[in-house]
Amino acid sequence: MSRWATVAAVIVALLHGALAVYATRDQSVTADEILHITGGYFYNRYGDFRIHPENGVLPQRWAALPAALGQAPPPPLEHNIYWRTSDASVVAHQFFYETGHDHWPMLMAGRALIAVFAVATGILIFCWARALFGPTAGFVSLGLFALCPNHLAHGALATSDAAAVFFLLAATGAFWRQLRRPTAANLALSAVVFGLACVAKYSAVLLLPVFAVLAGWNYLSRRSEAPAGRLLPQLAISAVTHVGAATLIIWAFYGFRYTAFAPALPPADHFTAGWDRVLPMLGWQAGVIDFARSSRLLPEAFLYGYAWVVQSAQARSAYLAGDYSIHGWPSFFPLAFLWKTPLPVLASLVVGAAALALRWGRSAGKWRRDLAAVAPLLVLFVVYWAFSITSKLNIGHRHILPTYPVLFILLGGLAAPGVLPHWMRVTIPACALAGQAVANVRIAPHYLAFFNSLAGGPANGWRLLVDSSLDWGQDLPLLKRWLAENAGRDQVYLSYFGSGEPDYYGIRARRLPFVNGFKQQQPYVALAPGIYAVSATMLVDVYSPTRGPWTLNHEKEYQQLRALEPQLEAYWTSPEKRAELEREALPAQWENARARHARLQFSRLSHYLRVRRPDAVLGYSIFVFRLSAAEIHDATAGSLQEWRQSLERAAAAR
Repeated sequence: MSRWATVAAVIVALLHGALAVYATRDQSVTADEILHITGGYFYNRYGDFRIHPENGVLPQRWAALPAALGQAPPPPLEHNIYWRTSDASVVAHQFFYETGHDHWPMLMAGRALIAVFAVATGILIFCWARALFGPTAGFVSLGLFALCPNHLAHGALATSDAAAVFFLLAATGAFWRQLRRPTAANLALSAVVFGLACVAKYSAVLLLPVFAVLAGWNYLSRRSEAPAGRLLPQLAISAVTHVGAATLIIWAFYGFRYTAFAPALPPADHFTAGWDRVLPMLGWQAGVIDFARSSRLLPEAFLYGYAWVVQSAQARSAYLAGDYSIHGWPSFFPLAFLWKTPLPVLASLVVGAAALALRWGRSAGKWRRDLAAVAPLLVLFVVYWAFSITSKLNIGHRHILPTYPVLFILLGGLAAPGVLPHWMRVTIPACALAGQAVANVRIAPHYLAFFNSLAGGPANGWRLLVDSSLDWGQDLPLLKRWLAENAGRDQVYLSYFGSGEPDYYGIRARRLPFVNGFKQQQPYVALAPGIYAVSATMLVDVYSPTRGPWTLNHEKEYQQLRALEPQLEAYWTSPEKRAELEREALPAQWENARARHARLQFSRLSHYLRVRRPDAVLGYSIFVFRLSAAEIHDATAGSLQEWRQSLERAAAAR
């Protein structure tokens, strides 16, 4: 029976992976995938680590295997200023869209490879829950994971998230196992898994406090049965082994070479930003990293990647339910969890908490045994959540994905004997699985946009969270189809968030501000009646310097720039007029004026569009508006009073 249960669990986990891959078949490359695959391609094929070192080298190498083995052509590197300055986004765009090589097959193959980590996570969840609570509980836990919209959303994207989920869970379990059963095999397994976690994602640093707490827990719980003279040496040997294995694995993944830049390729001036710009942002960690650099304790790219993660987390534009911040909110991840967790899981957590309270109330000693049984899960969950709540990097619900497998394993315990009355032991898990299935079916295949009914459902998601919680640039194919069926001869305007290339899909649109323009020079765009397609992240204007309320200072600056509109249009349409205008101001000044004008104009327009009812919503992430001449005038060219009146009319119509 045990063997057949394992086979069935593997099949369910494989179906989860297949469904995750299938859901991406119509998704354009998401914002981070293009960087992961491009970085991994150069790691694998050339041993050069300048592109995107801030994410795990293991999943990047893994996802980029099809690109490297398929001999995808690189962009020209000689005399390429973006290669020389390690500009990942531009080099990635060149690699995906400017070499004449179709990126789609290598992207989908990379997604399928990443799904291997999701499958492995499902199997690990089943095995852990079965060991704690029995086979029925194992299938309940696995089912909750396999049907989870959030894990299906990220389980087959070519990023480091699925790998991080697996290795954080596996490393925690393996470490606890070698503490409780200190054999050479268990120690070796734990050390290797920890080393792989270190190259999966930099969030592996959280394993250090997890391990420390678990080591203390183990020591306090066993000191009566084993003397300190035996436990402490075992702990010391374990620590040395883990550090040694992690160091060896990190060096191996970087080719046992310190420098990040392959000597055989055109040289680099620096990483994305020089060390002199990054180190001052690291606080007390700057000295540690600088010492590791000077001593060459670890590869340069690994150290720089970690430093970049730390400094970029100090301040980052973020959005939460209409509020804007660069330092985040302690409530961000709790609210994201509340809004994006399926209600059956939330309800099961309430039932589980009540059942535990009753269980512990009936027997004072049971709580110690219960907590000891789930110690590694509990410690991982608490440490990870403590870090998340204090983190200033509030850009995506995906960052708390590693905590869900812990909950799924624990919820499997609802099916274990002695926790709930018999009828509830069957009914509650069955209802949870059925509800999870319903949530899955209702959102499929747009798993990234899942929000529960407490949040108002996916249609209301953009008002609460954006970026990778909803809109990661995945719906360009949907936009292409909608335009083909509905646009006719109307002019199309596009403001897109992501790393996809509209031209690849044949989307012919005048480009409003993009979050990533790949440093392509944009012309002046005069707005006219037509179809306006706007990504949700752009609609709330979160990454704009003019984000937040429209102020009188914004209005004053915008009206001043509006006076230059005839000259700006002439500068970008008439070579003769451009030469004349460049006698009045430098080209850089005209470009700065155009960019600032476009930014303010779009911000004014987006305030109006956030109130106006869209004509279509594609995948819950792209909003389409068919705007008239009067609407364009009032939203972008009228007086402040006309603009306010247009907002009031739109609100009344909605």
